[in-house]
Amino acid sequence: MKVFVAGATGVLGRPTVRALVEAGHDVRGTARGDEKSALLRSLGAEPVAVDLFDLEVVKATVAGTEAVLNFATKIPPIMRMRWKGAWKENDRLRTEASRVLVDAALAAGAAVYIQESITFIYRDGGDDWLTEDSPLAITGLALQSMINGEGETVRFSAGGGRGISLRFSGFYAPYAQSTLDSVRLARRRLLPIPGDGANYFSSIHVDDAATAAVAALDSPSGVYNVTDDEPLRMQDYGRAITDAFGLKPPRRVPKWLFRLMGGGPAKYILSSQRVSNERFKNTTGWSPKYPSAREGCRQIAAELVEHTV
Repeated sequence: MKVFVAGATGVLGRPTVRALVEAGHDVRGTARGDEKSALLRSLGAEPVAVDLFDLEVVKATVAGTEAVLNFATKIPPIMRMRWKGAWKENDRLRTEASRVLVDAALAAGAAVYIQESITFIYRDGGDDWLTEDSPLAITGLALQSMINGEGETVRFSAGGGRGISLRFSGFYAPYAQSTLDSVRLARRRLLPIPGDGANYFSSIHVDDAATAAVAALDSPSGVYNVTDDEPLRMQDYGRAITDAFGLKPPRRVPKWLFRLMGGGPAKYILSSQRVSNERFKNTTGWSPKYPSAREGCRQIAAELVEHTV
């Protein structure tokens, strides 16, 4: 299948391009600059430079494509997430760029359009499992823009294709800056666990997210949760990181202090989200290599140690 990946050099894009090529697909992806273009070539893909907000240019680029994957994001670093202004470009990508890409995919007669989404849009579920039909809690522009992006997949389906929204849980990987920042904080015992840490946090190793993206190429239209098999309580998630690196357990901080430090995004961490991947697994046959963050964090620790020896 001829596949176009927007955001091909991002945290999710890179392993997805690799997985697509390994699966035998013909892949083109967006890349800015010589270094990122060389990266895509090394993965076996063709790099293209394109303004994702320019409809005519995107149409020309996507022409002849059978599948379009929109993984274009601009997530701010951990220390800047609390500032609303840091999310502006990401919100624009999720709204305007998604609309342009769907228009281009429809014009190209593509069979499938896949949109990156997130599980943070679910309402606090306590200890209950959250499915794709669970209530949402849309608070703030960052989450509303994601809903707008999902709406574009519905529009693509209405146009005759298969529109798919993949709601990914929290990413972690040895090449994800957010993970590296978390490990750095954990080494200094500055990775906080809010309150008693009893709330659930769902996560997914990015390598598993990439194989899920490939599996989604053959799935029916709809919304699917992509998460690991065993969401951990926040206290256990923190311990998964520190145990993997042989560090002291993370310190707990009062919830009010965590809200003060984290700003708006803190509410996503304080929410309890025990997200189920059952629908996606049953539909596609996909399963994660790392069933929980315990196994995933051990892999990250081993890889980071290997690259520093």
